[in-house]
Amino acid sequence: MINGRRVAVVMPAYNAEQTLKQTIADIPESVDIKILVDDSSKDHTAQLAAELGVLTFVHDRNYGYGRNQQTCYREALAAGADIVVMVHPDYQYTPLLITPMASMVAYNVYDVVLGSRIVGGGALKGGMPLYKYVFNRLLTACQNLFLRVKLSEYHTGFRAFDRRVLETLPLSQNSDDFVFDNEMLAQAVMFNFRIGEVSCPTKYFREASSISFRRSVRYGFGVLATTLKFFAHKLGIFRSPLFERAPGYPRPAYYTKVAPGAIGPG
Repeated sequence: MINGRRVAVVMPAYNAEQTLKQTIADIPESVDIKILVDDSSKDHTAQLAAELGVLTFVHDRNYGYGRNQQTCYREALAAGADIVVMVHPDYQYTPLLITPMASMVAYNVYDVVLGSRIVGGGALKGGMPLYKYVFNRLLTACQNLFLRVKLSEYHTGFRAFDRRVLETLPLSQNSDDFVFDNEMLAQAVMFNFRIGEVSCPTKYFREASSISFRRSVRYGFGVLATTLKFFAHKLGIFRSPLFERAPGYPRPAYYTKVAPGAIGPG
């Protein structure tokens, strides 16, 4: 708990068994709720998470990274979280920054805080492929121009949110794929939430999740489409459901809560 506010960490997971224990070990004591959503992994990710005392949910099939986040945020709000921090369980981002990121929200400095790989120049040092770095910089420059904000990057998977943000954004309208992250930030800008950044070192290694060049290109086109939708909506050219207020989030039936030892590999 920070400043009287309950902090939840959510971990969208797929085949994260090898790095999960290290990730959870580094989650600070300021965190009140730990949640992992397993997107129908083929290893023992969910079973291990439950055995480590993490509130664990499993999708009935592989839906994608965006749908995984929807489940994460829905369950964090249901568990009574005031601040929700997403960190990937592949240990690409250090959980040690959870407390400072959550504190910036808890003390009402920002509504959204991003762990930026670009601030401090750590992306390439941490092993980010050069083509991903170039895509990151070009897409970020484009979005800063059209969204009229100035962020160092829109593509980090380490984020902290005030509860109000998650209750306001129409996340059910977002993609089930990786562009969900980008759509979410564009929505936060549209609804005038304050976005801050902290420098976050990153690690690229064999066990860390990473999308292929082909999927990176598809993600890039998705980012450009999101930017155009934002710009058109802002100008009143057409109304996009991506940028209308959230209608609420009833719990769907595509995932279940699990107990230690209740499941094996998929």
